[in-house]
Formats: sequence, C-alpha cells, structure tokens
Amino acid sequence: MPARPGDPVDLVLTPRDELSLARRDLTADCSRCVGLCCVLPAFAASADFAFDKPAGTPCRHLQDDARCGVHDQLRDRGMPGCVVFDCFGAGQRVTQQTFGGADRPTDAAGLAALSAVFPVMRQLTELLWHLTEAETLVPAGDLREEAAAARARAERLTHGTADELRALDAAGLRREVGDLLGRVSEVVRAGVPGRARDRRGADLVGRQLRGADLHGVSLRGALLIGADLRGADLRRADLLGADLRAADLRGADLTGALFLTGPQLTAATGDAGTRLPAALTRPAHWPDTVTAPPGGARSPAGGARGRRPRRR
Repeated sequence: MPARPGDPVDLVLTPRDELSLARRDLTADCSRCVGLCCVLPAFAASADFAFDKPAGTPCRHLQDDARCGVHDQLRDRGMPGCVVFDCFGAGQRVTQQTFGGADRPTDAAGLAALSAVFPVMRQLTELLWHLTEAETLVPAGDLREEAAAARARAERLTHGTADELRALDAAGLRREVGDLLGRVSEVVRAGVPGRARDRRGADLVGRQLRGADLHGVSLRGALLIGADLRGADLRRADLLGADLRAADLRGADLTGALFLTGPQLTAATGDAGTRLPAALTRPAHWPDTVTAPPGGARSPAGGARGRRPRRR
C-alpha cells in the first residue's frame, strides 16, 4: 500500500528499511568510540597499509578527538586496509558498555584489557549482523525461532563484563552460529532450480568467472581474491566469509545474496551496473557509471567464459 501523508514511518517501512533498522546498532559509530581500531591492532607496511604500526600504539593519523585525520583520503594515502575494516559497532559497545565511557587508557594493563575484549566483542557483533538477517530469511517456525534465540543470546553476551567477555569461547560460538546459518542458507537456496554445485571453501583466486551462473550456489569461505565475476549471476548465493578482495563485480547481480557484508563489497570492485542486496549500500569508491562491457552468455559455474564442456 502506498504511503499517505501523515502515515507513521513505522507503518511504511520497506524490507530494506526494516533490516537496516534492526542493524542500526551494528554499524560503527566513531563518535562514541575512543579510536580502538586505530590503536589496538598491529599492521605492517604492505599493499594494505603505508607504514608499520605496533599493537597498542595510536596510528599517526589518529587525532586528539579519537577520529581519523585522513578518513576521506585513506585509499590515496595507501591505507585501504583501514577502509575495508568494520567493527559492526563493537567499538562503541566496548567503550560505552564494557568500560562505561572511560577515556582510552595509555598504560600497558589498560591497553591489554581493551585488546582482550575488543576482538571478542567484534566477533559477537558480526554474528549479530548475520543472525539479524537470518531471522528475515525464513518463515515463521522452528528455524526462525532458533535464529531469534541465537540472536538474543549473542546480544546478552555483548553486555557481559570485561572478565566475562575474555572468558567467552568465541570460537565455539562461531561454530554453533555457523551451523545455524548453514541450515538457514540451505532452506533459502533450496528453491533455486537447477543450481550449480556448491563451491564452499573453494580456491577460486584469480579465476575467470565472467558471466558465471552462480545463482543459489554456496561460496561460503571461498577464496575469490582477484576473481573476474563481471556479469556473474550471484543471486541468492551464500557469501558468508567469502574473500572478495580485488574481485571484479562490475555488472554482477548480487540481489538477495546471503550473509554479505559491507567490508566484503568495499574490498571488491563494482560499478553502477552491480546489483546489491537491498539492505546494503554501494561503496563510495565504486564509480557511479557502468564501466564493464556487456558480459555476453553466462558461463558454467567455476568455468571460464567460452570454455567448452568436457566430453563424458
């Protein structure tokens, strides 16, 4: 039903709005953090970072107000590793919830406490990101109730004390949630007729997959670094944990892709012709024009465009 003047906003939300609203606390809010991602991790001079930084040492670009002084120039400054990082709101939760809004410590013990808690909180908020989506993917029933219960549990865990967070078996929780998300994925993708075989965990680094039919295929944990996915059909593909660094997604269709995150898209290349899940935002560095030439006929999943099928 179309919205009418004066209608309350919550009565006319689109599916994108509903999922985005549910994830409103799972987005980094640097104004409520003390620059944890700019202080705690170590990084080395590489294609991702322009210089070395030891763990627990503030980045040279971190300002006194705990904000990055070159945030809008990170790619040009040789810091793409910063651009693709997202704490999913863990920074403000650790700052405001776990440590009560205290200033960032400078002593070794205080930094050690933050360093122990922040990675755990980030794992919890990333799980919450995926579980929130999982609830929207399946109809009412046991599986949806299980997803809702898992999300509620993860949310409760984020409110634990620093000691409780340090003691949490985050790896075990990730395995449990991963199994649940896998079952959700199977239900969602079961309706895709004639889908190609799953490529979970496959090494597809640099693979020519232009125009590939990957509709409904599981690419969970697949290595797609530098893969040519121009014009590929990735609708309802499971992309949980897929490594899309430098993957070419120009003209690809990711409508309804499962468990995709903003950092994955930011690490890839796309254009105005790339179709995304409704609740995700197009990365700012992608051109707003269609830059990929027509993809032509789709190729078989996992094969290069134009390759002849093997005879049996």
